[in-house]
Amino acid sequence: MTHILIVEDEERIAAFVAKGLRGAGYSTTCVTRGREALALIRAGGVHLVILDLGLVDMDGFDVLRRVRDEQNPVPVIVLTARTSVGDTVAGLEHGADDYVPKPFRFEELLARIRLRLRGGGHGADVAVLTHGPLQLDLHARRMRVRDRDVDLSAREFALAEMFLRHPGRVLTREQLLSQVWGYDFDPGSNVVDVYVRYLRRKLGAEHVETVRGLGYRLVDAGVGEQPELAQR
Repeated sequence: MTHILIVEDEERIAAFVAKGLRGAGYSTTCVTRGREALALIRAGGVHLVILDLGLVDMDGFDVLRRVRDEQNPVPVIVLTARTSVGDTVAGLEHGADDYVPKPFRFEELLARIRLRLRGGGHGADVAVLTHGPLQLDLHARRMRVRDRDVDLSAREFALAEMFLRHPGRVLTREQLLSQVWGYDFDPGSNVVDVYVRYLRRKLGAEHVETVRGLGYRLVDAGVGEQPELAQR
């Protein structure tokens, strides 16, 4: 299984990212100190690093510099509140593979992670998710229902991915909000219900079941009715 090291001193952010990555099929380790991160990277078994710059014991740039000085090619994505052009350039010049500013959306971070891991041969990142007549190609960013392509927005695609990664499992509104919209999104919003409605109109209402008082679940609807072709 592909293992991702999260080097982040804000516990809430680290827990949010780790939860989302585990849901996407990765294993994770979270640390708050640069020296601990360096020890784990040197020990091997880390396929990608998500690195904050403001750590407890040292600057993230120093961690990155040491990793590259040791000729370690592990992909490193910098995830930080430092958003100036100078910091971005410095991160890339020190060997970062990508630079994601906070606040961020989880699905964007996940897409960048997949891009960096693509072709690495780790095998944990499934390229195509299938359930009944539904097929989601994660690399081509394409959705098919039976023999028909379905046009999804970025958010609808992320929501469909969550359902297809957990078929038959009840996903609460809180889980969907956290992993599709991000930790900084208003928890009182009805955006989950709105986007589930969009998804039902495009894929077919029979595929996503409402579990009263809990959330939603992807079901095996078999060949049922053709979904409505909705434009919005």
